[in-house]
Amino acid sequence: MIALVDYGAGNLTSVRKALSALGAEFTTPASPDGLKGSSAVIVPGVGHFAATSALDDPWRDAIGSAAHQGTPLFGICVGMQWLFDGSDEAPGVAGLGVMKGQIARLDGDAGQRLKVPHVGWNALDFTRTARLLRGLDTGAQVYFTHSYAAPVTSECVAATTHANTFAAAVERDNVFGVQFHPEKSGDAGLQILRNFLDLVLVGDAD
Repeated sequence: MIALVDYGAGNLTSVRKALSALGAEFTTPASPDGLKGSSAVIVPGVGHFAATSALDDPWRDAIGSAAHQGTPLFGICVGMQWLFDGSDEAPGVAGLGVMKGQIARLDGDAGQRLKVPHVGWNALDFTRTARLLRGLDTGAQVYFTHSYAAPVTSECVAATTHANTFAAAVERDNVFGVQFHPEKSGDAGLQILRNFLDLVLVGDAD
């Protein structure tokens, strides 16, 4: 059973629909105790990084503990940003810190008509082989909507450029994240979700 964390960040319905379409069994725990025994944890999110402040110490401890014990953890959009140390968007709100680095605002480029927020379809540039990206080719198009993004670090498995080049997908051991919305990214997005579910089912996420 996959635990889908609800902290009021918005895109829960679309994630639920995508997981249901793939035949996944999931629950939305009412408290951190509900994460116990979960086969995986998904942290979705849209909007402002400050929304993650609802993931208070009990939630942080439960999610962090699950990840450290090898439970697959998948962050989506703001949920991916929360995996890092923190964000310039909400300086007083700490991230989970399982990925090192600070989330920063995209610059945009008026001359190239690249506006912020970055909204729409863009290509993934694969930076290394990744289990999360199985079955896809570099250049695959996915759907973004965001103003802030993670740096390209050793955990980055796919980058995207919108004036800035940023981490679009990250993967390390049993921790995964995507800046885009796989549940709104057509076949490519469903393949990424399917890959994550396959890792959970076969126990190959560490």
